[in-house]
Amino acid sequence: MKSFRVLKIVSILCSVAIGLFAAFWSMNGVETLFPSVSAASASDTVRTPTDPVLIRFSEPLSDRGSIGAVSVVPSRPFQTEWRDGGKTLAVLPLDRWDPGSRYSINLAGGKDGYLKTVPSASFPFSVPDYPNLLSFQPANGATDVLLDIEDPITVSLDRSASDFYLDFRLSPTFQVAYENDPDKTTFRILPKEPLRSDTEYVLSVYAKWRSESDGTYRLLGETRFRTVAEQPAEWAKDINERAIQAKRYAHPLRTVGKYIDINLENQIMMIFQDGVVQDAYPISSGKRGMETPKGEYAIRNKADRAWSKAYGLFMPNWMALVPDGKFGIHELPEWPGGYKEGANHLGIPVSHGCVRLGVGPAKRVFDWTEIGTVAIVH
Repeated sequence: MKSFRVLKIVSILCSVAIGLFAAFWSMNGVETLFPSVSAASASDTVRTPTDPVLIRFSEPLSDRGSIGAVSVVPSRPFQTEWRDGGKTLAVLPLDRWDPGSRYSINLAGGKDGYLKTVPSASFPFSVPDYPNLLSFQPANGATDVLLDIEDPITVSLDRSASDFYLDFRLSPTFQVAYENDPDKTTFRILPKEPLRSDTEYVLSVYAKWRSESDGTYRLLGETRFRTVAEQPAEWAKDINERAIQAKRYAHPLRTVGKYIDINLENQIMMIFQDGVVQDAYPISSGKRGMETPKGEYAIRNKADRAWSKAYGLFMPNWMALVPDGKFGIHELPEWPGGYKEGANHLGIPVSHGCVRLGVGPAKRVFDWTEIGTVAIVH
């Protein structure tokens, strides 16, 4: 009878101990081992196609077989790796997740070492796609294209390319300068050398994830455009329209540094920097019998408001082309009383050899030039 009582007491104590242990174990979450996807953003989305999906458990799993089989749907080769002492399961693609796809990682249910059930679970996640091209400038198929710093090639994306390397491939090839906005959604591309006239160019834009090898670039899109012909079929009669034509059909005689191009035939001055036209202006050069001499010159001296003793005139924004100052470039001249030569003579050779510019353009060219800036008169 005594041994029966002892056995009964031991049995009761064991039951209490097991109950207390089970209660403690349950309170620590063994029955709520619900993992959660860890991603780079608040949504269930990996940042790049090579990133692992991290499934975190509420407690370390000493018996890792208790989660059952791991599968990926749609099927994709993967491997698993336990981290954080058994608290995190990393599911890694053997190659990469397909960009723009959605997957689900499924964990089959199982039993832990204490025969407690670990429930099955499913964790969907998305893989971001490549950026999409929103627009090209020039547009695909554009003709009579003239690129300059105000009108560069522009590529716009629908989202940031900060996780990507972009490759802009041009055919025929030419050296370019480019920049992007802070969000890396808009890219501006400008040739460092003059483009061939009346030529079709193709710009192809490729991208790859920063984490991928160089051989994985993918074509995002391309645009084709044709540059302007070297000369217009016919020069406009209106001098201001002619200046616009000259800028469109600009053909630099120098491709390094600054230079001033003075065309006596169409009465247009253009300013170039490194072969890229900056602007074009109507001029008035020397009249018949007092023609502006053709040749290559350099700015010898400058004066805000030069005085001509020979003609009793002020010549604002003066830039001498020869050492003796016999002729140069200047704004429309003025009498001492304030009367100024009219702009209606621009486009017509009426001067005594100098090259006249309108009020705004003369100031613009004066400020832009330096002593030694080349001027080619042809």
